[in-house]
Amino acid sequence: MDMKMWTILLFPLAWIYGLIMGIRNRLFDWGISSSLKIKQKSIGVGNLSVGGTGKSVVIDYLIDLFKPTHSIVVVSRGYKRKTKGVVIASEKSTAETIGDEPFQFFAKHKGIGVVVAEKRISGIKAINQLRTQPSFFLLDDVMQHRHVDPKIMILTTSFQHPYFNDYLLPYGRLRESRSGAKRAQIILVTKCPTKLTLAKQHIFQKKLRLQANQHLFFAKINYSEEILNHEKRKSLKTLTTSFLLITGVANPDPLVSFLEAKGQKFNHLKFPNHHRFRTGDITKIKQLKGDRVILTTEKDFGRLTPYFSSSELYYLPISMGFVNKDDTLRFKLTLEEAMSSS
Repeated sequence: MDMKMWTILLFPLAWIYGLIMGIRNRLFDWGISSSLKIKQKSIGVGNLSVGGTGKSVVIDYLIDLFKPTHSIVVVSRGYKRKTKGVVIASEKSTAETIGDEPFQFFAKHKGIGVVVAEKRISGIKAINQLRTQPSFFLLDDVMQHRHVDPKIMILTTSFQHPYFNDYLLPYGRLRESRSGAKRAQIILVTKCPTKLTLAKQHIFQKKLRLQANQHLFFAKINYSEEILNHEKRKSLKTLTTSFLLITGVANPDPLVSFLEAKGQKFNHLKFPNHHRFRTGDITKIKQLKGDRVILTTEKDFGRLTPYFSSSELYYLPISMGFVNKDDTLRFKLTLEEAMSSS
């Protein structure tokens, strides 16, 4: 079937989907469907599209930003976990029981709480029953989960695939219409080129059609110069021979480009986002690996750790930074001001 025929078939479905989502959003806007307003300081992070905007890196940044002054709990869906319902992370938790990204947050940031629940409102209610209450909620992938209402909503959209160039499912990748962006107080453009000129930023900003109350930030990915695991840490430069790169993320292209720019030699084995590695996958990886080192993402590391030793498996840490240096402080002040006034 050619592309024109697919367009003819998918466009009406997208229109119907958009109508359903539009009615749903109106019910919340008019107060017919209710939302739980979180009393504590809270930030929601979400997007309009299906994955690939770097929400987990943003959550990681926010944990680092507010952990010194607040007791934090992250509420997430726990995508592709083997458990159901509400699960509160503990020392016995794994990537399979709470999901790869929540496990990454819990393992990396000692002292924070992590709760996973398909229905975020169920997770919030479970937390409210605990004897010790957190002072700060971070809600992951919550844009369309309108039964909970954080004090601030951060909408992420990638520079390469902005929502203003996309269309509703199944014709495009949007989970709701572009007008949903109006619910966010902050628009965070992720995965920007390191050297993004002010002129190009202004062009992008015009296409976003921001509301008067919205703040815009341009973010980039910072790659570490070191690779590590639970036992070792060493310079990326020590990988002087070919290695096996394994990714199970939505868009591994930026990572591949970074490693190629560093002159690294590797074979890339690409899996779908949040891929659950099975016996056949591990067998294939070991065959391709030979006596080489495996390098992976921090998210995939938690799922691959049970199958490889510390001498075989490493991950490359990444972090969020801002294209404009002054935005590091402006971002924090904007969040603090919005939370104190809401």
